[in-house]
Amino acid sequence: MKPGKCHSGKIDCNLKSIRSFVIGRILNIFMPKSNSVMKRLDRLNAILIQLQSKRVVKSAEIAGRFDISQRTVYRDIRALEEAGIPIGAEAGTGYFLMENFQLPPIMFTNEEASAILLGEKLVEKMSDEQIRKHYQSAAFKIKAVLKPTDKDYLEELHDKVLVYNWASVDGRSRQLYLSEIQKALVNKQVLEICYQKKNSMENSLREVEPIGLCNYGSHWHLFAWCRERSDYRDFRLDRIKSLRGTEKQYMEKQHISIDEFIGRMIVSGDHANITIRISPERKKNIDDSKYYYGFTEEENIDGVFCLKFMNTDLQGFASWLISSRSLAKVVEPPELQNILDLYIDELLQPRSQKSLE
Repeated sequence: MKPGKCHSGKIDCNLKSIRSFVIGRILNIFMPKSNSVMKRLDRLNAILIQLQSKRVVKSAEIAGRFDISQRTVYRDIRALEEAGIPIGAEAGTGYFLMENFQLPPIMFTNEEASAILLGEKLVEKMSDEQIRKHYQSAAFKIKAVLKPTDKDYLEELHDKVLVYNWASVDGRSRQLYLSEIQKALVNKQVLEICYQKKNSMENSLREVEPIGLCNYGSHWHLFAWCRERSDYRDFRLDRIKSLRGTEKQYMEKQHISIDEFIGRMIVSGDHANITIRISPERKKNIDDSKYYYGFTEEENIDGVFCLKFMNTDLQGFASWLISSRSLAKVVEPPELQNILDLYIDELLQPRSQKSLE
């Protein structure tokens, strides 16, 4: 990106105490320090950190993060410039720090350090080996700049936080191609995948144009345009047997967004849009396990809860409803009610000793 207009003068970026210098300049601008001024100082420091997080930061991103107006964002940027921060701006694009400007390592609070640990635990159980390796490397770099007391804090907390994901227990998440898919999304690269069909051992070779990654129902999914089917498809990553990036590229603008895809998916027949009604007393039986079955939302209607799920496995969903003793009423789809009726009939039929052997 070509540098835009820089509103502030040059500053010696090699000063070791540059952060103290900057904050000191801001303090001088806003003396005396009232509570409202201190809150603004915190926001200015947070904006400065946000500007370091990416090449260009849009004004709307800053406004949305701090719930402030665009005019306030402009005033805050001007305040940072007056403090000596070389901030560039491009009309209609956003703000950026001028090239070669760097600040010393950022200090983390206990709460921020704890959030890093939680992220590490989640990545460990909800990704594949390659992503875990990359995140661990990044986490080491982050922990390296922590204060000794914060390092001790994380060490004490580490073995007391656990994320359990049943999908990772059987080893299917060792290779999910998450890194390769992320690169393809950024580079708009066509992928060739060998995909195992649902409820079948048969594999098919597909060329797909990826539009997004999504984790729901305890599984990672690739949303993509399938060239063989000439339609959008949802591919569960643990069913992808092999994946290869091709030399082909596609135009991103011709595809729908990931939000639009999810909207279509909920309405389409390819994914069951499950709705059940359940009493508050029986709802307690499924509160802990509902997330494993694609739970999306719930609503209390006249004392009865209406729960919605996204789940493609109607048979597994029916088995869960029965085993949980939920006594739930199926609103939709009717196919789920038919499966439930069949299972209940089988349970009520007397079994001979021979059938149990």
